Amino acid sequence: MTKPTRPAPTGNQQENTKFKPGKSGNPKGRAQGSRNTATRAMEALLDGEAEELTRKAIELAKGGDMAALRLCLDRILPPRKDRPVSFVLPAVTGTNDAAAAMSSILAAVSSGDVTPGEAAEVAKLIDSYVRAVEATELNERIARLERAAQQ
Repeated sequence: MTKPTRPAPTGNQQENTKFKPGKSGNPKGRAQGSRNTATRAMEALLDGEAEELTRKAIELAKGGDMAALRLCLDRILPPRKDRPVSFVLPAVTGTNDAAAAMSSILAAVSSGDVTPGEAAEVAKLIDSYVRAVEATELNERIARLERAAQQ
């Protein structure tokens, strides 16, 4: 029984090829603002029809078509991503004030003034503030210790 032979590797023996390793065929990439062919075709088909299509969507919505109604309402009043929250939050001027602020946030959630998601976002802000204050205080302590060690 003979062993099958493997072909010799040719990677280093190849001649000058069209595509070089690490070199893009289009180094500048796609032109800024260029449109996909399908997008351009759809725009050409719809060109001049926007007003008529909009009118038809409104008519369908008025006729009770829920999908058309949703489409129209989403265009008139898009879903709200964020809203300002208003509740009493004590001033946070240091790490000691964070507990009082978190207590205030919990009270606002329990009274229904803010949603748990909104409270979580405000709590993240307080947490970031506390970490920034702690980092600043730590840097100041290290600097004081280094000055004291040099004396």
